[in-house]
Amino acid sequence: MSYRAILIYLTLLVVALFTASLLIGPSGIGPIEGLRALVTGQGAPGLVMRELRLPRAILGVGVGAALGLSGAAMQGFLRNPLAEPGLIGTSAGAALGAVIAIQTGLYASFALALPLAALAGAGVAVALILTLAGREARALVLILAGIAVSALAGAATALVLNLAPSPYAAAEIVFWMMGSLADRSMNHVALAAPFLMLGAVILLRSGAGLDALSLGEDAAASMGVSLKRLRLQIVFGSALMVGAATAVAGAVGFVGLVVPHLLRRAVGSRPSRLLPTSALGGAAMLLAADIATRVIAPERDLKLGVLTAIVGAPFFLAMIRKMGRES
Repeated sequence: MSYRAILIYLTLLVVALFTASLLIGPSGIGPIEGLRALVTGQGAPGLVMRELRLPRAILGVGVGAALGLSGAAMQGFLRNPLAEPGLIGTSAGAALGAVIAIQTGLYASFALALPLAALAGAGVAVALILTLAGREARALVLILAGIAVSALAGAATALVLNLAPSPYAAAEIVFWMMGSLADRSMNHVALAAPFLMLGAVILLRSGAGLDALSLGEDAAASMGVSLKRLRLQIVFGSALMVGAATAVAGAVGFVGLVVPHLLRRAVGSRPSRLLPTSALGGAAMLLAADIATRVIAPERDLKLGVLTAIVGAPFFLAMIRKMGRES
């Protein structure tokens, strides 16, 4: 199958799942009635379609694309199919910022306090990583800095959870960390969209450099690729996308790990082609998972991050086993 055909099929799949995400839900609104209400915005059905389902579907596309694209970029940069977007510590920093907002009660003061705090936490994490890595920002140093920042943010998150003033606050923190797209509004879309779009532009423009880097650092340097600039592109682009995605959806794992691996052979293992296909594949996977949370247990509020982990973890183990056999 040609690369263009893969893009077309993935785009059609995302459109179909986006439409399904708009039309599937526990409110009992039929497909025709739902589409009519989405256009007119009248009555209770219009409120449900425009204020609940539409933002949820848009964020499903944006968050999934962010995780898939940043995962492909990290794997291309590190030349390791086991790399994932949270490796540089951005998601852990964003989670810590959100947890602090819940712990202090700041999130109750206004609607966007929690995602803003998460974005601030992601920004602090990136600043720490670049400070620790230094100007050269070598790949191994970036990985070690990311691991250190992730461990520090994880420990701080556990401390905040341990010091939660009430079991209700602790439950709120735990539920947010499970990841979800429920009860999101267009305000969340407006907050995340600029960071997601800017990060996407930065990462997509790194495709040619990643193609050269796949031949080795020396070969890439001889082809005129600035490795320092490329590394900063990957760090900043991934940080913008993962930070924004975590800010509005919580912790959603395995999408950035699984999707690039599934699509790598189809595009001939070229990072420049894997980037856009992984963005589309990530959007499709997250939309499908979000639809599944509504269908499997609508009355139990099954969390999105839990479902992606249940599906992704066995795949990850199978991938490790396959790599062990090949080696």
